[in-house]
Amino acid sequence: MDKKVDYLYEQTAIAVSAKADERSLSTFADYAYVLEQIQKQLQARYGQHFEPYVSGDGKEDYWELLEQDVKVGDNRVELVTRIFDHMESMAFAIEGDSEASSYRTFPALRNNVFAYPQWGIALARVPIFRWNGIGLEDFVFAVNDASLLQFLEESRQRRRDLDRRQVTVFTDGPHGMHKELSPITRMVERTEVIMKDDVKTTIYRSIDQFFAEDRSFFQEYQIPYKRGILLYGKPGNGKTTLVKSIAGSVKAPVAYWQITEHTCSDSIQEVFQAAANMAPMILVIEDIDSMPERARSYFLNILDGATSKEGIFMIGTTNYPEKIDPALMNRAGRFDRAYEIKLPDTELRLTYLKQKGLNKFLTEDLVKVTAKLTGGFTFAQLNELYVSAVLEWHYEQAVNIESLVKTMKTDLDKGQTLSWMKEDTEMRVGFLAG
Repeated sequence: MDKKVDYLYEQTAIAVSAKADERSLSTFADYAYVLEQIQKQLQARYGQHFEPYVSGDGKEDYWELLEQDVKVGDNRVELVTRIFDHMESMAFAIEGDSEASSYRTFPALRNNVFAYPQWGIALARVPIFRWNGIGLEDFVFAVNDASLLQFLEESRQRRRDLDRRQVTVFTDGPHGMHKELSPITRMVERTEVIMKDDVKTTIYRSIDQFFAEDRSFFQEYQIPYKRGILLYGKPGNGKTTLVKSIAGSVKAPVAYWQITEHTCSDSIQEVFQAAANMAPMILVIEDIDSMPERARSYFLNILDGATSKEGIFMIGTTNYPEKIDPALMNRAGRFDRAYEIKLPDTELRLTYLKQKGLNKFLTEDLVKVTAKLTGGFTFAQLNELYVSAVLEWHYEQAVNIESLVKTMKTDLDKGQTLSWMKEDTEMRVGFLAG
């Protein structure tokens, strides 16, 4: 993995002088010429004939894997040749966090031929010159069918292993779907999820059954291999924590889809196609109530498709269940179950405060009193209370927890009633007139 690669090019597949007539790469003769020159380079280097293949299923994850391998200098991949001379074939990018980031260079996927010798595979992203600009054509070369199939299977497994260590985040934007791979930096253990035992047991049982290796449960009882649950409740009550624990505790890829006002039929189709390629997997649909009206019919049609959700465990979340389209729930095969994630009661609040560590600087009795005083608090608000208590303890070595709770309740009441906007006060916020 630490192999240092020398990126000096000793040869180029296509020299400018060879096609000096400046014709666009559009005719069959030109097309065949490019493939022939690449094949000659591969033959000269590896002593084998490489046949070009075309992908017929759209599952081309090996390009993402190739880019990753090239960037880290993986010794399984070799740079064979540049395709056209006098054309860029190197790329640069910034890596690392904000404090220790730095730029580095590496071969670009475009205008280069790469090979995986151990599988007898080569990949080439060839520039195509058209009147309206430069396009790209992707080519896969293999010494035979067996080599290709072995490579594809290995790529599929590598992709799946990679997906288990990160979350694929889809966000609908004004210029189309944005896809980002986000590493799972911290696993949320199931013990960290605080909710009623019966609901928690039911949710995790359905998850574990779905991702059991043999799938015998679904086969024995003739249950379609697809599930959907809806989590609803006020913000801050633990829906996100629950989803994180599910994502981190199952051996399956997870994709997270943020619905926005830009969601449309194209982005819906793109997300479900990507999910199908990763199946069996978990698809989390955040703020499902935000689905634009114009896209709802298409979304429902996708959910009703015979195979569109095969192998997909779908989790929808919403803070506003009253905004959910009833059509999502009144037909089997869309969302099978809905679970309300309620405000924590006294027992759950006590469990949460102890889990956070409030008992490190408060007595057991005071922690119990705090749990009773915080009726109506969400887990997010309890966390803020804990932070305030920690700060007070850090600076004063004492905590007046009852005063902190009272202050927070007052502030929360003001926020809910907007009374802070109505109070007459001498304090002015803004710019002073000159």
